[in-house]
Amino acid sequence: MRFSAPLLRATLIRRYKRFLAEIRLADGTEVTAHCPNPGSMMGLAEPGSACWLSDHRGTARKLPYGWELVETGGDTPRPHFVGINTGLANGIVAEALGAGRIPALRGYAEIRREVRVGTESRLDFHLHDKERGDCYVEVKSVTLSRQSGLAEFPDARTARGARHLQELALLAQQGKRAVLLFLVQRDDCRSLRIAGDIDPLYLTALQAVAPGIEILAYACDIGPEGIELAGAVTIDLTNRQ
Repeated sequence: MRFSAPLLRATLIRRYKRFLAEIRLADGTEVTAHCPNPGSMMGLAEPGSACWLSDHRGTARKLPYGWELVETGGDTPRPHFVGINTGLANGIVAEALGAGRIPALRGYAEIRREVRVGTESRLDFHLHDKERGDCYVEVKSVTLSRQSGLAEFPDARTARGARHLQELALLAQQGKRAVLLFLVQRDDCRSLRIAGDIDPLYLTALQAVAPGIEILAYACDIGPEGIELAGAVTIDLTNRQ
């Protein structure tokens, strides 16, 4: 998924009111940008962080800029990037599904997005094929890393995430294929762990349903030009420290 226009490098002043951020542009101008991430953004919203913005000037959007990436890695020769826009996750996965870049999910003739299940929930994808039947996929965007090379989910307690697990488990019990896909929007992690210290209820719920659903995790290649799904990462559901 390529960004529609080049991103602008800037400096974070502060994130506030969850979806807003004060940003200093390269020319010193201070602006308010949209922060498209409902999570805690632990470790990614430190004042002075290098960030990259999409330019919405001239569009109908209320704010002129959108916060897309954070640089990590400090003084390392090659900066690493984290995609903080959780709204892009489904588009990244949809592009990968269409291109057949997720081996476990190849071979489905139909791909539908945002499908209702039960009475109160939606899941991100419904895949269907006459021979393979139905497959439901829920995508979780991952941005947290507290240990080098290791991504963690979630970065805050997530009752919504636990509800999605229940929906996937019910579909599996009905004979449907049910898949939980963690999309690690970082280019510096090759393994994933559930952050049980942050949300022990989510860890317990996932361990309970894990035998009946499929769990996949993929990293991303990320840069100011765009984000695309990269290779699979290993998953640890034991919460070993």
